[in-house]
Amino acid sequence: MKVVFCSSEVFPFAKTGGLADVSGALPFALADKNCKVKVFMPLYKGISPQKVNDDFGITKINSNIEIIFIKNDSYFMRGSLYGTSAGDYPDNLERFSFYSQKVIEITKKMNFRPDIVHCNDWQASGVIIYLKTKYKDDSFFANSKTVLTVHNLAYQGLFDKDKFPVLGISWDYFSVPYLEYYGKINLLKGGIVFSDMVNTVSPTYARQVQDKEYGCGLDGVLKEKGSRLTGILNAIDYKVWNPSKDRFIYKRYSSAALDGKYVNKSRFQKEHGLTVKKGNFLIGMVSRLAEQKGIDILSKVLNSVLGKYQVVILGTGDEKYHKILKRKARKYRDSFSLHLKFDEGLAHRIYAGCDAFLMPSRFEPCGLSQMISYKYATVPIVNHTGGLVDTVMDYNDNGGGFVFNDYSGKALSKTIDRAYGVFCDKKRWSALLKKISKYNFSWAKTAQEYINMYKKCLSLP
Repeated sequence: MKVVFCSSEVFPFAKTGGLADVSGALPFALADKNCKVKVFMPLYKGISPQKVNDDFGITKINSNIEIIFIKNDSYFMRGSLYGTSAGDYPDNLERFSFYSQKVIEITKKMNFRPDIVHCNDWQASGVIIYLKTKYKDDSFFANSKTVLTVHNLAYQGLFDKDKFPVLGISWDYFSVPYLEYYGKINLLKGGIVFSDMVNTVSPTYARQVQDKEYGCGLDGVLKEKGSRLTGILNAIDYKVWNPSKDRFIYKRYSSAALDGKYVNKSRFQKEHGLTVKKGNFLIGMVSRLAEQKGIDILSKVLNSVLGKYQVVILGTGDEKYHKILKRKARKYRDSFSLHLKFDEGLAHRIYAGCDAFLMPSRFEPCGLSQMISYKYATVPIVNHTGGLVDTVMDYNDNGGGFVFNDYSGKALSKTIDRAYGVFCDKKRWSALLKKISKYNFSWAKTAQEYINMYKKCLSLP
């Protein structure tokens, strides 16, 4: 099966979040199952392809997979992928419509006739939109089917109506059945409408997005997809996230020998100015600092939490949360380590050194952190939503984490206390760590589910 895989970020070439992790792992897992995969992404600053010509570069991984980097220095050679701290780049519609059309042109130029064109999120939705509008009569793609993966429905690619000519398609498509959304252009909506199949990154999220509470205004559009909407749980790349091979952590360890985890904890405490004590409960969080991720409820109870436990937070986000967290960090120097940045190595050390990992998300399409934390024998504390429902069962139900069902600071605080109660019972805690470190969320099974979805897609009229 031939697959064109389109993503605006792919690890390790460019990353702002989980989209890059998925896009850096799934194509390889598909290639391992004998799919021929060409991954298309922009040629951002700092990327050095093996070969570069006028409009694209190529890095060939093996006979089944290569990465195609779409070149446009004025659009992509910038300090960040989508915008600055002041907001999104004002020409993002131009940037990603250019990218989307180039995917199609280069696919034809390379004479790679795809069975499946698999696009991710709003940035790549234009590929599907163009295939079903400008290129709808192009015989080259006559047998190609399209799949759109929605990683987070909250990000939709909204632009002012007066920019519609940038897309180069008929104004007929600026209408309610297609790209129009409350007077604006909505690229994600267009991708959903025109795609042959849509999937979200967990089964529970696929159900939730059809309800008004989680549908972000597109619940009706998604409901209309019917059997063409499904949920496939994300996975993690154990070549990247594995404490027995991790080059970033202080001491490597495995599920068979977890002693190294305690070395990581004490070294982390010492390096970051926290009181070094094995009995101190160390809680980590690696996240975008936004309301979606539960920072609002955490900030309300952080004084109480820091009075009892140690906390480390890594990430960036809304400035108002930056200010709140900075104040707490000044007040609780011995128990709070704050890092307002992106740091891949530090993220690995947090997973390895902490006792518990915090994911109090208001909604969570899938989440990868809870799967990573399992591998590092770090117990997840989560809200009961989205992909967290599919991956974290409560300790009291013989599961591997601690779950709260009421989205509030009080419920979060009580759940942290409950986790600490088990932590104090070393026999029970040790058994829990041994169990969760053996959980398996590898891409091999998930890739097969994608292939099964591709086959279903190809059988559609």
